[in-house]
Amino acid sequence: MSNTPQPAPVVSEHQELKARNVSFAWEETPLHWIPGDPFTGHTINVLHLLLPAGERWFVHVYKQVLPYIRDERLREDVIGFIGQEATHAAAHDDVLPHLKALGLDPTPYTAQVDWLFEKLLGDRTLPPGRARRWWLMERVATIAAIEHYTAFLGDWILNADTLDARGADAVMLDLLRWHGAEEVEHRSVAFDLFQHVDGGYRRRVRTWATAFTALVFLWQRGARFFMENDPTLADGKATFGAFLRSGRQGTLPTAGAMARSIPRYLSRTYHPSQEGSTAQAVAYLASSPGANGGR
Repeated sequence: MSNTPQPAPVVSEHQELKARNVSFAWEETPLHWIPGDPFTGHTINVLHLLLPAGERWFVHVYKQVLPYIRDERLREDVIGFIGQEATHAAAHDDVLPHLKALGLDPTPYTAQVDWLFEKLLGDRTLPPGRARRWWLMERVATIAAIEHYTAFLGDWILNADTLDARGADAVMLDLLRWHGAEEVEHRSVAFDLFQHVDGGYRRRVRTWATAFTALVFLWQRGARFFMENDPTLADGKATFGAFLRSGRQGTLPTAGAMARSIPRYLSRTYHPSQEGSTAQAVAYLASSPGANGGR
């Protein structure tokens, strides 16, 4: 474990974590759920391709790390995190048949994502001891880096009022905001777990670089896949210029905000509780139709 002093978390931001029973009805959600803006909708749709496999992988890794946890409250947080992540994976999985029914079959892309998490980042045949622990700690650190960005996106979607103004589909927005709110709610767990079982700064930097590169690659590839395979678009293309325009318009995060998130995570004084608002997240969760029986 690292000997570098770590900042204390914001105590008031700690929240007891639980998986919620959620339900979303997709029958009325159109393929272009942001009217007149297929690029932005498909860029966000990449979440449905990445998250089911990724979050099942989180759960798999965290079940392996549970025996290393010596703090009871952290153990409870990790168990709550596992429950929430499993629910996220199932909820996003449920969107995929709807997309296929609308003429956009995501299977070719999701097969590649499944390979990444199940094979490349999956369990390896390693001897017990240092090698096996090293690979487990690498994956724990990678999850902490990814969770920095899921919390960033969760905070963004909770405050993305432009999507409401553009007439975005209410069910899709509710799914994204329910998920985003839970990412903000549990944003400290992955980092706290990494600090508890390892905490090495060089490992944090190294795994951040790997996770960030992989996320950028997979996201742009997924956006291109959706745009090129959208049956309603004659010449659908996903471009960096379109991403920048959507950011300026408020329908996607800005490139500047994403860039500024990098040094925050790499700072030696970083703690996730310093970002976002648990109060805002919990307030949304209390009002979310999908998280409250579809009311």
